[in-house]
Amino acid sequence: MSALMGQMMRMPLMISSLITHAARHHGDTEIVSKRVEGDIHRYTWADCELRSRKVAQVMARLGLQAGDRVGTLAWNGYRHMELYYGLSGSQLVCHTVNPRLFPEQIAWIINDAEDKALCVDLNLLPLVEKLLPALKAVKHVILMTDRAHMPAQTSIENLLCYEDLVEAEDGKYTWPEFDENTASSICYTSGTTGNPKGAVYSHRSTVLHAIVGAMPDAMGLSAEDVMLPVVPMFHVNAWGIPYGAAAVGCKLVMPGPHLDGKSLHDIFEAEGVTISAGVPTIWLGLLNHVSSNNLKFSTFKRTIIGGSACPPAMIDAFQDKFGVQVIHAWGMTETSPLGCVSRLKSKHRELPEAAKRKLLAKQGRAVYGVDLRIVNDHGEDLPWDGKQSGDLLVRGHWIIDSYLNVAKSPLDYGWFPTGDVSTIDADGFMQITDRSKDVIKSGGEWISSIDLENIAMGHPAVNEAAAIAVPHPKWDERPLLVVVLKPGTQATREELIGFYEGKIPKWQTPDDVVFVPELPHTATGKIQKLKLRDQFRDHKLPTV
Repeated sequence: MSALMGQMMRMPLMISSLITHAARHHGDTEIVSKRVEGDIHRYTWADCELRSRKVAQVMARLGLQAGDRVGTLAWNGYRHMELYYGLSGSQLVCHTVNPRLFPEQIAWIINDAEDKALCVDLNLLPLVEKLLPALKAVKHVILMTDRAHMPAQTSIENLLCYEDLVEAEDGKYTWPEFDENTASSICYTSGTTGNPKGAVYSHRSTVLHAIVGAMPDAMGLSAEDVMLPVVPMFHVNAWGIPYGAAAVGCKLVMPGPHLDGKSLHDIFEAEGVTISAGVPTIWLGLLNHVSSNNLKFSTFKRTIIGGSACPPAMIDAFQDKFGVQVIHAWGMTETSPLGCVSRLKSKHRELPEAAKRKLLAKQGRAVYGVDLRIVNDHGEDLPWDGKQSGDLLVRGHWIIDSYLNVAKSPLDYGWFPTGDVSTIDADGFMQITDRSKDVIKSGGEWISSIDLENIAMGHPAVNEAAAIAVPHPKWDERPLLVVVLKPGTQATREELIGFYEGKIPKWQTPDDVVFVPELPHTATGKIQKLKLRDQFRDHKLPTV
């Protein structure tokens, strides 16, 4: 006997449906962009949808066909939004390229994706001029500006003007329907070890991710919000915010390349921003600016912090000094990126504030659509007791099963190994204790570098800190703390080591502290511990 089938409409999940919804139901809501050209641009979701259809027409006129990849080297702005929708919506593949990577990596990524065209922001044109001879498949370069700002001279033959192309089209374009599993966009991993790898997202995965991402227990977006994504659109599709914002129709504020503390505070206040999202290093600059200038936030109420672990001291500063709720989140390029969000349950309402903060400092609970496991070295499941740590594995509707142009799947019996070492407690709160390659192995015991960094960040003189393993003849490895002090402050090695007393077991305390003017960061704002380990690999600990 066959099963009774549902009698529902069969509508594929299309990225174009998000922008169509925003235009139809929130057509007069603003999208505000700080342009590379220096001015502020304003238009609406309805304008964005029309111009996205024109972008689809432009690409067809240039001879691009379904499945072709189009690279973007651009900041957060309205033209980049139009490419997100115009490319994916017309069955092309939007490939966002991180301009902060090494030029050789950028060229490798563009060649690996076989981009047929590149869309480039004005201040990134010199980079493309240098790279173009090495880019094998690129046929068209489109400068994302108007005729007035086109350069008088360039080494690029037939450099196209974005605004000229868009204005030449009429926008009479109907979004096509096709298989929802069709590729929509490509984002590459940071490439901290070896070459970056391409994660190919589908229309289905992207739409599901957008819907769940906007839910109250995730980012909690609504039509009442004014969202400013600090996280760049070239970093895992700005964590899906350009899609989630369209799904709820909220006002969107795009900061362009201007991510210093003053620029962010100015635009937060001018546009009434209520919610934002970004990595800890950016928030450090904003907090330093508002604190040193005795400023406040008028409308800013919530921020999603991810990309790397958010120090509890940063959570406390946002919430206690400025009344901004911090929503800690975890994800990866391979998870689109949303995996876990730290949100309390009703049972936690009566907990003391300190206990609530301790929970919220964890990476959080899996959102619907994502499942978690932690396993030991033998692949055996470990209990969710908040104590035993193991390798974190994930699976779900928007998690990759393979990389672009890589034959071997990374999956382990259907689960993606994240490379993180984690605990999960009885309420499902996951906490990353380390990256598997960053954990400090001392005398057969593991020391969490993240725990050491979080404690150091609680010291009033510490601006940034990184804990790394250095060789030790007796214990194999011992922790070294590398510290950047806040401007105008002082601290000694002895003072910082003493700061750990009573906070962790004595044997986990760093053996030494070194002070540096700055820490090396990846193109996505993460501390480059590999570089630090190389730099200090011959460091002689005073305990040797």
